[in-house]
Amino acid sequence: MNWDWEKLRENQKKYEQKQGGGPGMPTPPQMEDLLDKFKGFKFSGIFFVIVIVLVAVVGASTVFTIGRSEVGVIQRFGKYNRLVQPGLNFKMPAGIEKVTKVNVRQVETEEFGFKTYSGRDAYRASAESSKQEVSLMLTGDLNVAVVPWIVQYRRADPRAYLFNVKDVRSLLRHMSEATMRIVVGDRSINEVISSRAEIASAAKEMLQKEMDNAKAGISIVNIEMKKTNVPEQVQASFNEVNQAIQEKEQTIYKAREEYNKAIPLARGEAKRVVKDAEGYSIDRVNRALGDAAKFKAIYDEYVQAKDVTRKRMYLEAMLEVLPKLEDKYIIDSDQKNLLPFVNMGAKLSNQTLGKGE
Repeated sequence: MNWDWEKLRENQKKYEQKQGGGPGMPTPPQMEDLLDKFKGFKFSGIFFVIVIVLVAVVGASTVFTIGRSEVGVIQRFGKYNRLVQPGLNFKMPAGIEKVTKVNVRQVETEEFGFKTYSGRDAYRASAESSKQEVSLMLTGDLNVAVVPWIVQYRRADPRAYLFNVKDVRSLLRHMSEATMRIVVGDRSINEVISSRAEIASAAKEMLQKEMDNAKAGISIVNIEMKKTNVPEQVQASFNEVNQAIQEKEQTIYKAREEYNKAIPLARGEAKRVVKDAEGYSIDRVNRALGDAAKFKAIYDEYVQAKDVTRKRMYLEAMLEVLPKLEDKYIIDSDQKNLLPFVNMGAKLSNQTLGKGE
C-alpha cells in the first residue's frame, strides 16, 4: 500500500480550516479518511492463505469423530464437562475444550510371573528374575509356589478411569498381586496346584471389590491361572513328597476296599442272626401260648369228666410213645409168674391195643 503524503497534508489543512483550529492542534482521523485509506489497500495471496489455514485449524479442532468402541471425554479449560458417544461430534476450538478418546470395549491384558511374546513358532513365556519374584508366593501350609496368572480388564467408566487415579495400570498390577497373595495364602500347596479355577474365581471377585473401592473405572473381565508349580530348587523333594502322599492314599484306598468288603458282610450276618433270634423268640412265645391254651382247654374238659379225660390222655400218650419203642412187653400186674409174655414187636392197631390193656 502506497501512501500519498501530499494529499494527506492537504486534507489535514482543510480539516483544520474547517474546524477553525490552528496548525499546532492535533486532529483525530475521520471515518472518511480511513475508508479512503482502505479503498486503496491491495490484498495479497499470503493473506488469503493465512485465513484459510486459520479456518482449517479451527475446523479441525472443532469437528472430531469417535470410533464405535470408544467414548469421548470432553474437558473445558481442563475440567470435565461431558461424554460424547461414537460418531461425528463437535466441540469448541482447541484451547477451550479438549477431547480424550477412551476405548471402553477393548479387553486389555496384564501378565504376572511371565512375559509372552510372538515368535516364529508360537507364543512362549520368558522367565525373567523380576517376573519370577512376582509369582513366588507362600501358601497356607508354609510352602513356596510359583503362581503365574493373567488379568483381563476393560475401561468401564471413562471419567473415573481418567480423573480418579493417576496411574491406573500401576494400581491394577499392585492390587492384583496383593489379591493373589491373599487368596493363595489361605490354601495349601495341593489346593493351589489342583484348584486353579476356584482360586481364579475368588481372586477376580476380591480384585473387583478393590478396584471399585478405588473408583478406578476398571471392570475385571477374567483372571486366568497358568500352570502352577514349585521352584526348581525344591522340585525333586516336592516330587518325593507327592509320591509318598500318593502311596499313602493308595494304601488308604485298599484298606477302605477291604473295609467295604468285610463290614457289610459282617453287618449282614449280624442282621441275619438277629432275625433268626427274633423268629425263634416269636416261635417259642407262640408255642408257649398255644401250649398254655391247650392245657387250659384240657383242664376245662378234665374238670367236667375226670375219668374219661384221664383215660383219653393216657391213650394219646401211649399212641405217641409206643411206636417209638422197638421191643414191647406187657406184664399183667395180677399175674403171679412171668408167663405168658405178650409179644408187642408187631405193629398193633388201636383196637388190639385196647384189648391188650
